[in-house]
Amino acid sequence: MDQLSVMSIRVDHRTHSAPKMQEILTQNGDMIVGRFGIHDPGEVNHGLITLNLRGEMGKIRNMMDQLEGLDGIKVNHMQA
Repeated sequence: MDQLSVMSIRVDHRTHSAPKMQEILTQNGDMIVGRFGIHDPGEVNHGLITLNLRGEMGKIRNMMDQLEGLDGIKVNHMQA
């Protein structure tokens, strides 16, 4: 069953990690209900993305594994 959940993604070394991260998010776009990204203007290389998701936990875990495999990416997930 599809469930609503929230994922946070901290991106360090944005210029290095962001293109591959974006590719993974695009591949999983059917699960992303909403996306909000921020960065601290004083921190050029760091960013935070929050995702509202609706999907099967297996697919969400797979996306998390792919993201966590990238250098400089930290992922947290919470089911609603």
